[in-house]
Amino acid sequence: MSRHFGISATMAATIVLSMAAQTFAGQVYTREEAIKIAMENSSEIKTAEEDLKAAQSQVDAGYGNAYPSVDLNATVTRIFGMKDVKPFTVMTDTYNKYYPDNSGWITGPDGTPMPTDFDGVVASALDKSTSQALAQAYRWQSSVDLSVTQILYAAGKVGTGIEIAKTYRKLQEVTLDNAKSTVRYNVESSFNQLLYLDSAVAIMEASIELTQTNLDFVQQSVTSGMATEMDLIRTQLVLDGLKSDLEKLKKSQVLARNALLNTMGLDYDADVKFTGEFRNPEEEHPFPDTSMANVTKRRKELVMLEASEEMLSGNVEIERGGFKPTIVAGGKIGYSNKQNEFYKWDAPKWSKLTKAVFLNLTMNLFNGMKTQESVAQAKSKLRSTQIQKETALRGFRLQIESCANTLEDAVQQLEIQKRQVDLATRNYELTEAAYKLGRETQLNLMNANMSLRSTKLNYVEAVLNWNNAYIALLQATGEY
Repeated sequence: MSRHFGISATMAATIVLSMAAQTFAGQVYTREEAIKIAMENSSEIKTAEEDLKAAQSQVDAGYGNAYPSVDLNATVTRIFGMKDVKPFTVMTDTYNKYYPDNSGWITGPDGTPMPTDFDGVVASALDKSTSQALAQAYRWQSSVDLSVTQILYAAGKVGTGIEIAKTYRKLQEVTLDNAKSTVRYNVESSFNQLLYLDSAVAIMEASIELTQTNLDFVQQSVTSGMATEMDLIRTQLVLDGLKSDLEKLKKSQVLARNALLNTMGLDYDADVKFTGEFRNPEEEHPFPDTSMANVTKRRKELVMLEASEEMLSGNVEIERGGFKPTIVAGGKIGYSNKQNEFYKWDAPKWSKLTKAVFLNLTMNLFNGMKTQESVAQAKSKLRSTQIQKETALRGFRLQIESCANTLEDAVQQLEIQKRQVDLATRNYELTEAAYKLGRETQLNLMNANMSLRSTKLNYVEAVLNWNNAYIALLQATGEY
């Protein structure tokens, strides 16, 4: 729903609701400047930004699983305890020794058949085979392989993994936004508290000034015989008490300022001031939209839970993929070289290269129920997140109702405290005038002064409570 509210009564002119930036040589920050600096220095925001970068990297890595994998493998091996390997040509040498110039069958002196052309081919083949066997004994053995593999089917694991990575990226984006909102809320709360203390100090100083004026009047009255020494002592005690309270307020003011600096990520600095003002309750401010249909879309915590639910749902599907096969296709080309010396290499020839293609199917048939239990665990985590989301929805309704009630109470208290200030101001004016004419006691005048100071402080506190209640409702409805 959309409605407006405002406060019609006039604000008491004596109440200070802003921190004035007087002539000051040090650093002065406005509310928005404080929020900006806090966001730049916040460790939570910086961490969320790095997590978002990592999430984007996971998306890119997920797409990488859908592309072919190209791998290069190079190995150089040195085997010790081996002698030089020489080419084996014993059979060929023997053949050449006994092979005649003319072809055909001939016999030796003892009638033994001499080698023929066919025998030469056999001898060469035997030498080659023996040389290959001896090649395993080369001291230096090197190989270079280039392989390509491509996943053809992985039971949806690749696609689901990409979707999970995208959802995780969305989750980190929302986390970053939530971190920024939290920092802004903390700065505004600290800023409002400092505003309240500055206003309280100003009110206390004004009350001290009134009491000092009253003390001066009492001193004159004692001199003229119109007041007693007891009246003077009472006024002095009140003044001393106010000054003591002022010192306490100023210490609280320093602590509040340092707390705000800490929230901004800055070191404590005495030469720093803040300037700004409360949201004015008398102005028209749109009432936050409390419709749950819209709140569920805006609340970042709920969006984060929904993203987690989506991720865990995808994880269930990935675990179920353990029951299904994985099919991978690939190819490989390799070159090997074996020599007695490291620096000797044979020029690679296409015919000498190792070439192969393959199609691999892998499927687990039994793993001790591990896959089934992994699916059960994934479902349990998914259900836990769903329960958290349902609980969060109920909690949001209660939070919004509580914040709305607090805001309404703050509006009512503003009206009451405004009337109290007006009455206390009028009471003090009448009492002071009557006292100067001798128609009112000095004790009643001090009570009127204390009442005025108290009602002013109560009003400033009511303004603080209204501001805090308003931003709390904005945060509860996800509009902050």
